[in-house]
Amino acid sequence: MRFQDKTVIVTGGAGGIGAAIASRFASEGAQVIVTDVNGDGAETVADSIRASGGRARAFAADIVTAEGCQSIIADVMATEGRIDVLCNNAGLMRRGALLAITAEDWRLSFAVNIDAMFHTCYAALPHMIAAGGGAIVNTASQWGLHPAPGHIAYNVTKAAVASFTQNLGRDYAPQKIRVNAVCPGEIHTPMLESGVKRSGRTMADLDKLVPYGRVGKPEEVAALVAFLASDEAAYMCGSLIEITGAQAVA
Repeated sequence: MRFQDKTVIVTGGAGGIGAAIASRFASEGAQVIVTDVNGDGAETVADSIRASGGRARAFAADIVTAEGCQSIIADVMATEGRIDVLCNNAGLMRRGALLAITAEDWRLSFAVNIDAMFHTCYAALPHMIAAGGGAIVNTASQWGLHPAPGHIAYNVTKAAVASFTQNLGRDYAPQKIRVNAVCPGEIHTPMLESGVKRSGRTMADLDKLVPYGRVGKPEEVAALVAFLASDEAAYMCGSLIEITGAQAVA
């Protein structure tokens, strides 16, 4: 129960990894705010957590806008009065090399993957500082550190997430704000399944590319996120942690 009586925000909480993160924090005692542009999906995740005996509520917000991001923080402070952990997990993938994507693909990738992170942190940091500390865990990607071909918008924005994490961690460590990022490789999510189907391959084909013998599970990423947010990782700040099953980027 590492997060008993603590408040945790999870953006992109209706997705595969986001739902696993929210469930993990709730299982360890946290009050979890599951936020997503898909309000029904967020409510489904919150319902599932409550049915398992955890504490959670859903909050629908479109993080493409600064106002959407700010509304999350304002709501949590008004209802819970504190933010102990902020998990910036929401993300979007637009596939293609430069000439295969549109200007809108590029703009939206930055809006969701990095701009939203700026706005949520900008709004949450003053409250964390006033409380004497807090933890921020961002979801970057292995591809932000080692770019995969044909995903330029995603790769560049996730590289920005990695740099944002290191800069934020360095700047606010004196205020006891710990900022770290997880950098997953291939994780079995609906987003991954759609990409596999589009390529004509199967999940079994993808498993064979991973030295560990299979792609990762959302719950495994969630366990790492929870560790980084916990007091057990008290000296970790500005870290980028890969979780890939030893798979190199192809």
